Amino acid sequence: MLDLNRLKALHAVAVYGSVGAAADALMVTPSAVSQQLAKLERETGATLLERNGRGVRLTDAAGLLADHAERILALVETAEADFEALRGEVVGRLSIGAFPTAARGLLPAALVHLRERHPDLRLQLHEREPERQLREVSRGELDLAVIQDWVNRPMAIPEGLSRAPLFDDIADAILPASHPLAGRSEIELAELSGEQWISSSPGTVCHDWLVYTLRAAELEPDIACMADEYPTHLALVAAGQGCAIIPRLGRDFVPAGVRVVPLSPPPVRKIYALWRTDAARRPAIRAAVEALRIASAAHRSADSAGAAEVSGGRAEFT
Repeated sequence: MLDLNRLKALHAVAVYGSVGAAADALMVTPSAVSQQLAKLERETGATLLERNGRGVRLTDAAGLLADHAERILALVETAEADFEALRGEVVGRLSIGAFPTAARGLLPAALVHLRERHPDLRLQLHEREPERQLREVSRGELDLAVIQDWVNRPMAIPEGLSRAPLFDDIADAILPASHPLAGRSEIELAELSGEQWISSSPGTVCHDWLVYTLRAAELEPDIACMADEYPTHLALVAAGQGCAIIPRLGRDFVPAGVRVVPLSPPPVRKIYALWRTDAARRPAIRAAVEALRIASAAHRSADSAGAAEVSGGRAEFT
């Protein structure tokens, strides 16, 4: 009898290409993965890994077994989903991924809602960039993901995934209070020609989107500072180091010396919940999506209250 955990370890090595990467994905040590593979070799009587330079590669026997393991694990997931749906209970383990601003701005309220109403549901939250979430949901490593999808640069969603819209997140220009345009009720992006910008790190969705959006407005990006947290962006703008574009979900306390000015047309990113279509029957998935919708509605209400404080053509949130 083949052990399911050992098949899972082999499948992870096949997907990620190394024992170390498989261990990271499974949240165990490389030694634990190696032990599972050694036991699987003894059970099957076949060599599964061969040295390949400084790493390892799967043998033909391992490749064959990994293909079967993928189908077996998919069947197990389907069986678990069907059984939970039959019972109609929100139970089991649910791993949720979210990009950083959603992990901070939406997930705490959603997790409280789930824990209060479904105490038998075991929850895990993982902060991830959207592209990584797509891969991990597709592979079954995450049950549910909260992703962002900019309207002017949409993401490709793999087949086999379903999604539910949560809300549209608008981004605004963030300017130093001394900026000539800081008192305007709204501005066009092209009016910020010649400015220096605060950006996230290269390779992130937010950095790539900012560069794409600026160039679409015929502005060559002059990136003065790079930081991955929006509160840092705000602090740098307050220090006069440049301008920024920040979505409202990522905008917490706005420090003195900063003005928030709406852009026309407004940049919009759509926030979605995403899961494998085959797992849609799980009551836990449905409960989590509902909790995210409730948290999203609360965010929209708070955002509307903040917008009502704009007066005199200056968005000065405190």
